[in-house]
Amino acid sequence: MAAVLELEVYAAGVRDLNKILELDIEFEAIPDLHYKVDRNHDIVYMELEWPSVTFREIRAAFRKLGLEPKFVGAIPAELRPKTKTQPLGA
Repeated sequence: MAAVLELEVYAAGVRDLNKILELDIEFEAIPDLHYKVDRNHDIVYMELEWPSVTFREIRAAFRKLGLEPKFVGAIPAELRPKTKTQPLGA
């Protein structure tokens, strides 16, 4: 069984009830995402059962609502986008 992926995001202004409701709409589309908002500190705690979204997509959801997210701690490697690179020929 895989470990739960955890992510913590500080977003000034997320404590506003309208922002929380808008965030709920944005996060509703992400499968297996569980989150809670710490309204005293403007922090969103997220747990994913599997990497169904990248941290860039999470950041975009916050920015869509006019919030500037700051990720607290390390971002799990599973949430980083996978890029395909090719070695340069010498």
